[in-house]
Amino acid sequence: MNPFYTLPQKHKKTVIGLMSGTSADGVDVALVDITGSGLTTEIELIVFETIPYKPEIRERIFDLFNVETARVDEICEMNFVLGRLFAESTLVVLEKSGVSPTQVDLIGSHGQTIHHMPSASTPATLQIGEPAVIAHETGIPTIADFRVADIAAGGEGAPLIAYPDYLLFHSPTQTIGLLNIGGIANLTVLPAGKGIEAVHASDTGPGNMILDACVEKMTTGAKHYDENGELARQGTVCKEFLDDWLTHPFLALTPPKTTGRETFGTTFADDCLHQIRTRGSSYYGEQNTMADYDGLATLTAFTVESISRYYTDFVAGNSPLDILYVSGGGAQNPLMMEGLAKKFHPIPVVDITEKGILGDAKEAIGFAILANEAVHGNFANVPNATGAMCRKVLGKFVCP
Repeated sequence: MNPFYTLPQKHKKTVIGLMSGTSADGVDVALVDITGSGLTTEIELIVFETIPYKPEIRERIFDLFNVETARVDEICEMNFVLGRLFAESTLVVLEKSGVSPTQVDLIGSHGQTIHHMPSASTPATLQIGEPAVIAHETGIPTIADFRVADIAAGGEGAPLIAYPDYLLFHSPTQTIGLLNIGGIANLTVLPAGKGIEAVHASDTGPGNMILDACVEKMTTGAKHYDENGELARQGTVCKEFLDDWLTHPFLALTPPKTTGRETFGTTFADDCLHQIRTRGSSYYGEQNTMADYDGLATLTAFTVESISRYYTDFVAGNSPLDILYVSGGGAQNPLMMEGLAKKFHPIPVVDITEKGILGDAKEAIGFAILANEAVHGNFANVPNATGAMCRKVLGKFVCP
């Protein structure tokens, strides 16, 4: 019997959420128990782990981000390569956890975004990591490709986490902000005591993407990110660059809006690094180490300031926050968190782990929830966040 006919009858399901984000550093695997659906949804995280990509796989993924050189045969092959890696990552985590694949009811896989163009003449998006391979290799029913239904309905296809955010965090008395700082930063706002129709969410601009790219280039690949903000803390913010970067047209766009590597990817990072090192030559001579530190300090401030300006320009007037919860890699950067605390004062800025949710696992958990909602036939996009014309059931269903 088709498992998708019987799954809605189960009040409690064991579900895996799979995610590979804009940083493309590995497969996030969240194993959760989900009870109920819709507003009755309750979750319990059993285990979370990130299975890192091997360097050669990460390099091949990054090759696909380059629209000028990416080849159709490479995209085709990597769709299946990543499908197998997603399946292998799932099985590795299950074996470590002592859980049999037969005990898992469902997988929700976001896949790996390689291109996102919701504002093109023909809006489109592409996530790879073939779900048919995941379902076959694991033997677990799989739901994937969540973004396309929203884009078909005229939306941006993102941010999709606004719906899981609402199910898990809405409050009758507090207006809550949920800020995720991954490669790109996005903010969900849950107005106190309001329904899903009042939720709004959007990408705010760059998160860690540009910062990480510059760290890799500055350290010739020795580091992939600025751990604890230690490198940036040694520099001084260059106001000239910060003011210039803050004039980027995306930041002035009215939400809902989404962005990604197409806007804040390698080209933007290379331009930033060129500016930083050109200025460094005039300030510090041939030794560019101090210029690099100043650049990282300025890029960290760029992320903080763009988030703060988004809140001031588009949120504060109608939905002033009572508290801001932060997740993603940015929550683990003390310098970034200090900057946010100053900008949002007196609003408390709190790592979401204090709410009982592992910050790194939040988005993978979100796609487990979206898969559960799809099984129950529940609409899971938020038109006020994505710009879609209507609510949609998200995801494509694949039997093992």
